Amino acid sequence: MKIKSFIPLALLLTTSMVFITGCQKGDLIDNPNLAASTGTVPATLILNNITANLIKSDEYPFNLSSRGSQAFLSNYAYYWGNNNYNYGSTEDSYNVLKYAIALQAQSTSQLGNQTNKYFALGQFFRAYAGIWLTQRVGDIPFSQAGNAAIITPKYDTQHDVYKSCLALLNSANTILAPLVTASPNSRLDNGDIFGLTYLQWQKVINTYTLRVLISLSKRAVDNPDLNIAATFNTIISNPATYPIMTGNSDDLIYVYNSTNTYPVYADGNAPYDNFSSMGLPYVTATAGKQDPRIFVVATPSPQQIAAGKDANDFTAYVGADDNVAIGTLNSNAAAGQYSYPSDFRYFVLPAAITGANAEPFVFMGYPEMCFNIAEAINLGWVKGQNSATWYVNGINASLATYKITDGETLNITNLSGNTIGTATANVSQFMTNVAYAGDNATGLAQIFTQRYVAMFLNSGWESFYQWRRSVSSANPNGIPAWSQGGAGIGTSAAGNLIPRRWEYPANEAAFNTTNYRAALQSQFGGTDDPTKDTWLTK
Repeated sequence: MKIKSFIPLALLLTTSMVFITGCQKGDLIDNPNLAASTGTVPATLILNNITANLIKSDEYPFNLSSRGSQAFLSNYAYYWGNNNYNYGSTEDSYNVLKYAIALQAQSTSQLGNQTNKYFALGQFFRAYAGIWLTQRVGDIPFSQAGNAAIITPKYDTQHDVYKSCLALLNSANTILAPLVTASPNSRLDNGDIFGLTYLQWQKVINTYTLRVLISLSKRAVDNPDLNIAATFNTIISNPATYPIMTGNSDDLIYVYNSTNTYPVYADGNAPYDNFSSMGLPYVTATAGKQDPRIFVVATPSPQQIAAGKDANDFTAYVGADDNVAIGTLNSNAAAGQYSYPSDFRYFVLPAAITGANAEPFVFMGYPEMCFNIAEAINLGWVKGQNSATWYVNGINASLATYKITDGETLNITNLSGNTIGTATANVSQFMTNVAYAGDNATGLAQIFTQRYVAMFLNSGWESFYQWRRSVSSANPNGIPAWSQGGAGIGTSAAGNLIPRRWEYPANEAAFNTTNYRAALQSQFGGTDDPTKDTWLTK
C-alpha cells in the first residue's frame, strides 16, 4: 500500500462540488478557500468518490484481468497488449482506504455517532481496501495505515489483515441492521453510484464476506482463531441477521452509458475486434459441455465454418492457447483458426459505446455467491443445505444474465456482426451434461469450473484468485485447467508458470524501506518474488 501520512481532508474535498446525475464518475476537487482539515465535507461526496473509483481500470471487461483469466486473449500486442503475466509492481488501494477513513471521520463529526450508514460503509470499504491489496502481495500496512502520526506504518501479517477485515465486515453488518429494519427499501444515498438500498448494501457486505471466507479455504483448519468455516455457516444459517443476495437484482453492477463508455470503445479497440480471440479454458469449459452461452458471447472459428461445419456445431468453436507466443497467435488468427468474442455483442458501433448489447459488468453477484455456498457445503462447512441446489442456482442465474432460456432461438454472428446461423438453446441437455457429481473432488471441480464461466468478463480479478486457490499437486494447472509453461506466459525465468502474486507497489521500497524489507524477509527470504505463495495460498 502506498504509504503516506493522512493528507488533510481540506486539500482533497470541497463542500461546493455538485454531483452530476447519470454519470458514474466522481471527482473530489481541491478547494483553496478551505484552510483547515477540520472543514465539514458532506459524506455523500466522499461516498461518491469511493464508489466511483472502487473498480480499477484493469478490472473492467476486456482489460488485463480478462486476459489474466484467459477468458479472451490478444493476438496483436499493438492493440490489445500482451497476454503474458509479467505484471511487476501492483497498484495500491490507498485511495479507497483514505476516503473510507475520511467517510468515518466526517460521519462521526457531523452525525455525532458511529452507528450511522456512512460509518457502516466506511467499515466495509476499509475492509475491501485491505483485502484488495493483501491478496495481491501478502503482508501489508493496515492497522497503522492512514494514521497521520505514523509515516512509516508497520506491516501486519496477512493473517492479521484478514482477521481485522472480517471484524470490520461484521461490524458494518451490525450497524446497518437497525437502519435496514426501519427503511429496507430506501436508496441509501444519492452519492452511491450503484444505487442500492439499505438492504441491498447489507446483502453486498455479507455476500462479500462469504467471498472472503471461501478465499481462506486453505487456512480454515490451521487457523482456528479466524473461525472461517463456523462464520460462513453462521451467515448462511441466520438470514435475518445476515441477509445475503437472493437473486441477480441484488448484484453490484457497474452501469455503462454515453459518459462512462464501455471499455472496448473507451480504449479505442472497437474497430480491432479481429485482434482478440476467445481463450482456450473458457471455450473448453463451455463448448465442451454444450453450453449455450458460447453461442451468445463468441463467434465460431471462420476456419471451421469454411471447412463445412454449421455455426451451431459446438466443435466449431476454438480457443486460443496462452502458451503460444503472440506472433503465432496472430498468424493463426489471421488464418481464421480461433473463435472471436461476439462482434455484435461487444464491438459493433454505436452499441459498443454504452455496451447496450453486452451483459452488465457484475462487480460482485448472485451467481458467484451461489457457487461459493455450494463449495462451502462441499467442504463440509455448512450443514442442512444442499450443494447441488446452490450449484444449479448459480448456473441458472448466470444463464439469466445472458437472458438464455430453454428452447430459445439464439442468433449466431460472425466477425462482421452478421447473423450466420441460429441455435436452439438446449438448456436441459446442458444441465444434464454438467449435473453435479456430489460432495467430492469431482463436484468441487465442477463448482470451480462453473464459477469461472459465470465470471466471463466480470468480477475483476476474482477468476484469477479462485483459479490460484485451486492449484495443487493433483491439479498443477488449476481448475479449470489454464495454460502455462509455454512462451506466451512470458515468465521464462520461472519456467513460464503463472505467478502466484504481484510485487509490492514501487513506493513501498522508497518510503517505508525498513518495514518493507522486513516483510520481504519474513515472507519470501528477502526478495519480492512473484513465484512464491503468501500465507493465503500456501
